[in-house]
Amino acid sequence: MHRNVSLFVGTFTTLLAIINPLEVLPVYLQLLLGKDAAAHRAVALKSCSYALLLCFFFLIFGALMLRIFGVPLAMVRVVGGIILMKIGFELFTPERGKGVAGADASDPDANIAFVPLAMPLMFGPGAIATIIGMTATVRQSGDEIVSFAVIAAAIVLTVFVTYLCLAYADRLAKFMGPMGIDATTRVVGFFVSAIGVGLIFDGVIEGLETHGFTGLH
Repeated sequence: MHRNVSLFVGTFTTLLAIINPLEVLPVYLQLLLGKDAAAHRAVALKSCSYALLLCFFFLIFGALMLRIFGVPLAMVRVVGGIILMKIGFELFTPERGKGVAGADASDPDANIAFVPLAMPLMFGPGAIATIIGMTATVRQSGDEIVSFAVIAAAIVLTVFVTYLCLAYADRLAKFMGPMGIDATTRVVGFFVSAIGVGLIFDGVIEGLETHGFTGLH
């Protein structure tokens, strides 16, 4: 029970930090400038639905893809940790005036809910690494089905919280203000970097133990 609670909290907090709805808010509001509340909620629902489907795809097929390509789980943790560290550093020291590639709000046919909102803003390399890294721990669990269900529940809750942030983006942005969003983003970036370091450390230890270096205990 304690392991499942830890798995749920770890997956939820890490994914929420990676998706970071507060970082998506400025882009989201810019793309939907001049649109009414109904349009905002419709786009928020579509983009979160796309992100949820992408998360479940890698939850179900991520481990299978690793087996097909013969990638050790320890290496996934190391690479995932490096990606999380990079994302964390970028959040902590954001680049000013950085635009969003592939987004054209003036084009009515552009599916901004998928690109750039769902991918890569919500679901990018960090989310992929997190989901595959968490599913890697399922093998060590006594009940794989329960563990997968716990991870799935954490994903659903993360996407739901993200939807609420986007659906009420105007109110949230006014309440926090630019300085509040910037400060929160930097704090989130610090902890994402720390999570990345932890993944790298666990991956290196696991890799060394796999190759017979067990004298680290």
